[in-house]
Amino acid sequence: MNHALQQAMMQAGETAESLAARVGVDPKTAGRWVSPGRTPRPRCRAAVAAILEREVADLWPSAVRGEPDWLRDWVDWEREATAIRWYEPAYVPGILQTEAYARATLADGLLLPDEIEQRVHSRLKRQEILDRDDPPLLLAVLDVMVLRRPVHGHPGVMREQVEHLARMAELPYVQILVVPEDAGIYPGLQGGFILATLRDGSSVAHLDHQVDAQVVSTPDRIATLQRVWEIIRGEALSRRQSLDLIKEAAQTWT
Repeated sequence: MNHALQQAMMQAGETAESLAARVGVDPKTAGRWVSPGRTPRPRCRAAVAAILEREVADLWPSAVRGEPDWLRDWVDWEREATAIRWYEPAYVPGILQTEAYARATLADGLLLPDEIEQRVHSRLKRQEILDRDDPPLLLAVLDVMVLRRPVHGHPGVMREQVEHLARMAELPYVQILVVPEDAGIYPGLQGGFILATLRDGSSVAHLDHQVDAQVVSTPDRIATLQRVWEIIRGEALSRRQSLDLIKEAAQTWT
């Protein structure tokens, strides 16, 4: 029994039927949410938490374990996305990282060992959306230096990672494009970002910062990011040229 949810419903004067009506699901579905191991879809979790004036993590801690507070909102949108456009100038996108690469990028001295393992687990868990029967279309654009930047102290990590990129790029619903060195200075170098297209056609974006990250959905900011995305994509090589470059880069790592 999900006692936290049950208690929150009682305090708010809500029943499974009233929650179902407010969230827009079948009453039987809402009734199952109080059962052990029954976790609503991300959008429903957020709606129920707002109605009950609780945090999602308080009602379903297992659904967000290992994810920092600032990441939880984005993870919900990411799971609901039908298409993801991801630009990275410095790192392999998290959704395409190997476990070893993810751990190496987090081992910078800012996190405790337990925190590193939680972040790695969370990052790998997010990749499961690509294993669904209906995976989102993923279009990732990388700066070429992502393929060339060494992971010091871990000589085999980059070869494994770049080979993984090449395998993923062969999937029909994954495109990985590379911006070559001769592109020079271009707008994307100011920082990475992600654009997610939702089922209703709307978009949300994720912006990385040094301390945390920001989720934005206002039309003006989305429009700006979409313009920047088109400029960046225009600098990238074609899908086939990019794959050839990725395979060549894999051979340079020993």
